[in-house]
Amino acid sequence: MPWCEECDQLVEDEDLTDDGACPTCGTDLEEPVRRPVPWYFKLMIVASVIYLGYRAFQGVTWLVHHI
Repeated sequence: MPWCEECDQLVEDEDLTDDGACPTCGTDLEEPVRRPVPWYFKLMIVASVIYLGYRAFQGVTWLVHHI
């Protein structure tokens, strides 16, 4: 959904004019550039999965030994 800086509002795709402009002020709206996910976010996800997997393993072994 495009954002109009002039009007300071979101513009629905179906509300855009035929040439892709804002219906209120006529500013040409472009689709936002999608940025790739940063490497440090991917690293954080991998580390979290490893940590939670290890903690789940510890919980299961504790449960087995105490039942």
